[in-house]
Amino acid sequence: MHNPFQAGDTKKFLRKVQAADSATFDSGEVHPVYATFALARDAEWSGRLFVLEMKDEDEEGIGTGIDIRHLSPALVEEEVCFIATLVEVNKNEVVTDFVAMCGTRMIANGRQWQKIVKKQKLETLFAGLQNF
Repeated sequence: MHNPFQAGDTKKFLRKVQAADSATFDSGEVHPVYATFALARDAEWSGRLFVLEMKDEDEEGIGTGIDIRHLSPALVEEEVCFIATLVEVNKNEVVTDFVAMCGTRMIANGRQWQKIVKKQKLETLFAGLQNF
């Protein structure tokens, strides 16, 4: 793992909300807007943009936590801009804050955590879970 970044550096990610991103469960669609769980997925991706440039070839990132406040809905076909800000790198843990904006309207904010670990370690962990 290497770290070419400093706290305060940012990454930007644009997401056009699709129908598949709506609040839909086994019982059907609840609302035709960007679901909180889809927001969380894309917020994690915005932080992963740092991880992709930090991990070595034999390493991979894995999400370890997310804190999200969903403040306002976004409609299908609206474009959402995620801005991730690097908060800190503590050993192999990468912490980013994010905001999600539709134009000038903030629709979500929060923090997410990822760790960079050896791929072999992840494979061993996942293989061990198959025994349960």
